[in-house]
Amino acid sequence: MLDYKLLEALTAVVECGGFERAGEALGLSQSAVSQRIRSLEVRLGQPVLVRTPALAPTPVGRRLLNHARRVQLLERDLRQALPTLTSEAPRLRIAVNADSLATWWAQAIGPLCRKEGVVLDLVVEDQDVGLRRLRDGDVAACLCASPQPVAGARALPLGHMSYLPLATPAYRERHFPEGLMEEALRRAPAIVFGPHDQLQHRFLASCGYHGPFPYHLCPASEGFVRLALAGMGYGMIPRMQVEEQLARGELVSIAPGQALEVPLYWHSWRHSGKLIERLTDALGAVSLN
Repeated sequence: MLDYKLLEALTAVVECGGFERAGEALGLSQSAVSQRIRSLEVRLGQPVLVRTPALAPTPVGRRLLNHARRVQLLERDLRQALPTLTSEAPRLRIAVNADSLATWWAQAIGPLCRKEGVVLDLVVEDQDVGLRRLRDGDVAACLCASPQPVAGARALPLGHMSYLPLATPAYRERHFPEGLMEEALRRAPAIVFGPHDQLQHRFLASCGYHGPFPYHLCPASEGFVRLALAGMGYGMIPRMQVEEQLARGELVSIAPGQALEVPLYWHSWRHSGKLIERLTDALGAVSLN
């Protein structure tokens, strides 16, 4: 049988990003946490963590993390059925893309979180990367653009988010007076969310341009819009995030009529308990189209 105190230490080290902070979270010394990890590795006969170049779970460690998080959710169901057991607020670690967090996410899951007393640990991640977090055992569920679930998980389609190539009218007049010419696309500064963000590249490819271009990196949805409103560049922005700015003419499309439709899927482990099922039901009621 697995010793769940050892799994608790592994989960804390990975989620906190180190032994010292894991000890603080568990009310233990750093050396006590290290000893629990060593005991787990001795019992398994193989490492569960790699220390360099960065602290991360091994493949075996990822499987244990997946198991530990699913057990936590199932234990919550048991506590609800047996009120005499002590119960803490359930904590869900979920990977969510920043644009969903800035638009529809809170409204969709807020009522359930209030009713269930759920505490969220949100990992803000690009929609093309979140699935990796789930596969690695770092999160219990994620939003991502891939329809293909990992083994043992399920994928629920939520619809699409529509992204428009937006800038201020003055920016469009300055950089694209004759439309989306190749030379203009090569020189006009863009705004890109992060190194994994491919929306800008997909838009340029749809325009027939595949070359380099200058860009600002801004890994924050609200800051992204502010840079565009300041005339610093053009970027792919969710339509639902800037409806008021579009209506007032503060932002305009540099390619009227063009949009990128990005699908979103909710990925969660099967047999993870009733809380995940109710969260999945709540998200299934969302209409993004």
